[in-house]
Amino acid sequence: MLALIMAGGSGTRFWPASRSANPKQFLRVTDQKSMLQLTYDRLTPLIPAERIYVVTAASQAALVREHLPELPARNVLVEPFGMNTAPCIALSVAHLERLYPADRAMVVLPADHVIADTQAFLASLGQAEKVARNGALVTFGIVPEYPATGYGYIESGSETEPGVRQVLRFKEKPDSATATEFLRSGNFYWNSGMFCWTLASIRAAFEVFLPDALKLAGEVVDLQLAHASEAAVAEVYMLMPKTPVDIGIMEPSANRAVIPVSYGWSDVGSWKALADISPADKDLNSFRAPGLAIEAHANYVYSDKFVALIGVDDLCVVETPDAILVSSKSRSEEVKKVVEHLIANKKDKLL
Repeated sequence: MLALIMAGGSGTRFWPASRSANPKQFLRVTDQKSMLQLTYDRLTPLIPAERIYVVTAASQAALVREHLPELPARNVLVEPFGMNTAPCIALSVAHLERLYPADRAMVVLPADHVIADTQAFLASLGQAEKVARNGALVTFGIVPEYPATGYGYIESGSETEPGVRQVLRFKEKPDSATATEFLRSGNFYWNSGMFCWTLASIRAAFEVFLPDALKLAGEVVDLQLAHASEAAVAEVYMLMPKTPVDIGIMEPSANRAVIPVSYGWSDVGSWKALADISPADKDLNSFRAPGLAIEAHANYVYSDKFVALIGVDDLCVVETPDAILVSSKSRSEEVKKVVEHLIANKKDKLL
C-alpha cells in the first residue's frame, strides 16, 4: 500500500501563527512535533518510508524535507504552486503510476488533521485497502459527535459488507437545523477528506470526469523529469482545473464506498477547533503556557507568555512575535478576512 500526504495548503485560518513561510501543517500546535510529522508517524507502523509520498507546493518543498529528513528525496512530489486537491492528486498519480503497478492501492490524506486513536486509524486503512482492490473509490466518514456546521457530510446507504456502506451523496456544510437532522438520522457522516483507491481506479475516474487534469498532469511530470524550467512547468500546471477531488471525482462517480470511523478525528480547521481538542482547566480555559483566569471561562490562549484573563468568556487569544489576534471563538474562522485585508493592503511581512 502507498500513502500520499497532501501538504501544500496555506492554512490561512490559523493566522497569525500560520504564515506563507511556515503554514499550519508545519506548526507544533497539538504536540512537540509538527502536524506533518505526526501524520507521517501515524502511518509508519503500516507503511514504510519508501512508500510514503508527500505532495506539496514548490515553496514548501524544503520545509517538508526539513520536517521529514527520513523521507527519500524522490518521495517529495512538487506542485509549482498550490491549486486544489484534484490537481495535486492527478499530479501525484502521474508520478506514482510510473513507479508502481496499476493495481497498487493508495491512501490519500491531509497533513494537518488530528487523529487520537492510531490503532483504529490503521485498522480502517487495512479495511479500505480490501474494498479499494475491488475497484471502489473509498472515503472515510467520521461518525458525528455533534451537529457540526463547519464540515461537509456524506449520506450513506445500505451496508455492503461489515463496516462498509454505500455512498448516496455528498452534502455541503449545512445550517444548524439541517446538521441536527443529519445527526438524528444516523446515516450521515462528516466528510474527512481522506480517501483510498487503486492507481487504476483513480486514473479511470479522472479519465471520465477530469480528463484534462490527467493529461496536463502527465505533461507536467514529463517536464519535471526532463528538468524543464520552473516557468515552463508552471505554465502548464496553471491550466489545471482548480477543483476539489470531492466535487470533481467523488460526487459524480458511481462506484463509491464509505467506511464509518470514530477515532478522535479533527481537521483542526480553526482556532476554535484547536481549542476544542486542547486540555483545559475546570473553567474550560486552555493556556499554551502557564496563565491565570479570574472569573473567565472557556477561553483559549496560544502564547508562550504568562497571560492573565479577567471576566472574559469564549475568546481565542493568539500571540506571535509580530501580531496578536483576539477573537470570539464563534467567529474565529473569520480570521481569513484579516488575511484578505493584509493581502489587499500589501502587508507582506504579516503574511
